[in-house]
Amino acid sequence: MTPICFATNNQHKLEEIRALLGPFFQLKSLHDIGCNEELPETQNTIEGNSLQKANYVFERYGIACFADDTGLEVESLGGAPGVYSARYAGEHKSSEDNIDLLLANLKSFQNRKARFKAVITWVEPDGINTFEGIVNGIILPKRRGTKGFGYDSVFQPEGYQQSFGEMELVEKNLISHRAIAVKKLINFMKVKYA
Repeated sequence: MTPICFATNNQHKLEEIRALLGPFFQLKSLHDIGCNEELPETQNTIEGNSLQKANYVFERYGIACFADDTGLEVESLGGAPGVYSARYAGEHKSSEDNIDLLLANLKSFQNRKARFKAVITWVEPDGINTFEGIVNGIILPKRRGTKGFGYDSVFQPEGYQQSFGEMELVEKNLISHRAIAVKKLINFMKVKYA
């Protein structure tokens, strides 16, 4: 098994990715490689943050690494919260606070179209590759479901009657933005390491 690092300590993300990667790779978290510092996320784009985090780990720890950054982009809000999705309601606020603010900001809008966008950047000695996943949907007027994390309880993907928050992880992993980006990464790695 090839050891690789996923630049996160978010257990929800690690579970999602481990389920997608399967037995081909030994997935290590930041904690596993002894990286206990906060990774920088100072870029103004999702792509920029993804690259910044992956580069940081690769340069300091010398292990092939991938990092993701994800944003919820709401059409009526001009693409907000976007790159600021995790801290939409402020640096020290929770996912619940972020959802409350989002629903409040959308109250006067009929158009509730939104999309989740994930960008994964893979950094290794041979170079850098980027993989994108997008899932379109709508923002529900209130929370539905307690599974998942972040904005999952208010995001209903196109073609489905359930929110991400109502879906089992296996079902979400078939269609989510992160799953789409990870599958592209896995296909790339299987070819590269076959």
